[in-house]
Amino acid sequence: MVTVDEAFRKFKSRLELNEREQQNASARQNEVRDFLVTKFPISNSFLTGSYARHTKTKPLKDIDIFFVLNDADKQYRNKVPSAVIDDFHKELVGKYGEKAVRKQARSVNVDFGVVVDAEDNTDYRILSVDVVPAAVSGSDYEIPDTDKGVWIKTNPKIHADKATAAHQAFASEWKGLVRMVKYWNNNPRHGSDKPVKPSFLIEVMALECLFGGWQGRFDYELEALFATLADRIFDSWADPAGLGPLISDGMDDARKRRARDLLLAASRDARAAINLVNQGRNGDALKAWRALFGPKFPLT
Repeated sequence: MVTVDEAFRKFKSRLELNEREQQNASARQNEVRDFLVTKFPISNSFLTGSYARHTKTKPLKDIDIFFVLNDADKQYRNKVPSAVIDDFHKELVGKYGEKAVRKQARSVNVDFGVVVDAEDNTDYRILSVDVVPAAVSGSDYEIPDTDKGVWIKTNPKIHADKATAAHQAFASEWKGLVRMVKYWNNNPRHGSDKPVKPSFLIEVMALECLFGGWQGRFDYELEALFATLADRIFDSWADPAGLGPLISDGMDDARKRRARDLLLAASRDARAAINLVNQGRNGDALKAWRALFGPKFPLT
């Protein structure tokens, strides 16, 4: 039987991208990019979001691709945000079908119809991508926000740089811990509604909530992180680039109360699992961690 520390290291590895997953992600995103460049005045496209920052958890879905509109063509930037979302949606429906394509506030989602099994496996395939139209704005970008009816500024490079700095400052364990909490956030035991939305908020909060340096124990770090996230879920959390709206605006007070309660419960469950090891009940501790996180947490 593996120790809890060995199980956590295996868990961390399971949440990392392997070569086959990277190959499928590359093929899928290139397929979408090659198609859209024939339909719109796109000067550049690139991967962004948690996939590019290596903080995306599994199953792999909603991989963000920025499509930068040509500077010479201002037709979309001078229109309401819904115009570009509507047009991208229309073209993607033509290729992938109505059921596979969905409008979102700032992107268009393309679902590839991949089935996730009971162990959260997808046969190394990604589930979906998010197509994000963008316009250059100096050294930053602007993306459409149909909920707010405006174009908002963002800078994926600043997001990535801050995640890298946090990871290095935490003995290269920061991204692994963030992926674990994001995986907890996806646990079906919470129902169809994730506790923390958007999941990017977990990453933003972790920039401050994971502090003091890596102490060498996944179990203690996660117990403390869950408790700190619960304690600070009502704080205002800004865009790390200092450009867009508050990331915490994605949840109202009712959602935040639910998130706080579930995060506190996760911290208590983590403490109970730690106590099981102290009682010499290693097998029961592994089962408790698996119940907390989900099927990617190993028992052997």
